[in-house]
Amino acid sequence: MTETINKGALAGIKVIELGQLIAGPFCGQLLGDMGADVIKVEPPGAGDPMRTWGNGAHKLWWQVIARNKRGVSANLRVPEGQNLLRRLLEGADILIENFKPGTMEKWGLGPDDLHAEFPRLIIVRMSGYGQTGPYSDRAGYGGIGEAMGGWRAIVGDPDRPPSRMGVSIGDTLAATYGCMGALAALHARAASGKGQVVDSALYEAVLQVMESVVPEYAAMGLVRQRSGSILPGIAPSNVYPASDGEYMIGGNGDTVFARLCAAMGQPGLAADPRYATHIARGEHQRELDDLIASWTSQQTIAELEALMIAYSVPAGRVYTGREMLADPHFAAREALAQVPHPELGEVTMQAPMPKLSANPSTIRRAAPQTVGQDNAEVYGALGLDAAALADMAERGII
Repeated sequence: MTETINKGALAGIKVIELGQLIAGPFCGQLLGDMGADVIKVEPPGAGDPMRTWGNGAHKLWWQVIARNKRGVSANLRVPEGQNLLRRLLEGADILIENFKPGTMEKWGLGPDDLHAEFPRLIIVRMSGYGQTGPYSDRAGYGGIGEAMGGWRAIVGDPDRPPSRMGVSIGDTLAATYGCMGALAALHARAASGKGQVVDSALYEAVLQVMESVVPEYAAMGLVRQRSGSILPGIAPSNVYPASDGEYMIGGNGDTVFARLCAAMGQPGLAADPRYATHIARGEHQRELDDLIASWTSQQTIAELEALMIAYSVPAGRVYTGREMLADPHFAAREALAQVPHPELGEVTMQAPMPKLSANPSTIRRAAPQTVGQDNAEVYGALGLDAAALADMAERGII
């Protein structure tokens, strides 16, 4: 892939990414999309396990999460590999890692050691439980953070065990907060001249988006329960059956509900005491959903969509990748991007966001296809010649 001109907001920012799997690499993806020069360090050999994650014959998740990165290899468990990292950190702005707490310190690469050499370095650390506290040394994955943070308890049907969302939301939330912290730390460094540690715990990242779950219990002893596809007390807002599929309608506001009733040909429902107010609709949520479902099931998705647009009712189709690729709005917004792939020709994936008017985020470089793909370029810039690199490769250092 020919690298495009980097006009991103983070152009000139150098990031060293040590993380594996999801949280660390997704944080690096976000920073890279915004223009940062991200150098991903993988262990020699198999590299990041993300290279083999995903569905189907071609494991394409890697193509998304490793885009906009240059790839090098280094064995951080040995002194020579650790010294290579220190050389990479010369002039670096951000270091990302998501190892088990204590691992970097064991390698002599903890914040105290690194800040003694690189006082301006911002160190983003992602872990299951954070860098401190009685659980900090426990192993933790995204699903564990989702459970402890409160997410799993409220996802799914009430008569079934807790469900998974379907994507690794705990990891990506921790990565997003890690990225946010890195940007805040960059701003703070402009005034102080000093770097700092960004500590992003998986369970706390999930906790941040749990709305009023904690205060509801703390103040009133209320424990939110699993409620399936509805938000209890907010009605109507659900996925309803159509004659040829499913359709999402959000008609819970008073004026919006009145428009929905008109679209249904039943304007009198808006004045019915059972449905006339927000509280009343919440109290009669199940029967209201049943009433709407009996109407929607007689319509096609196209017919429902035309009515919802005409009556200005928030609604939408339930998309999979098939619908996303065919939708003109996705195309007009350039929400999807095509990135070259050595076997498939190109891969269509989600484009960077949010959209900045003056400094647009872009995909400038495809994911490294092999472990250590850019060793010669990156390490060569540090003064290491081909003979030195060959020697280190033979000894398992890179």
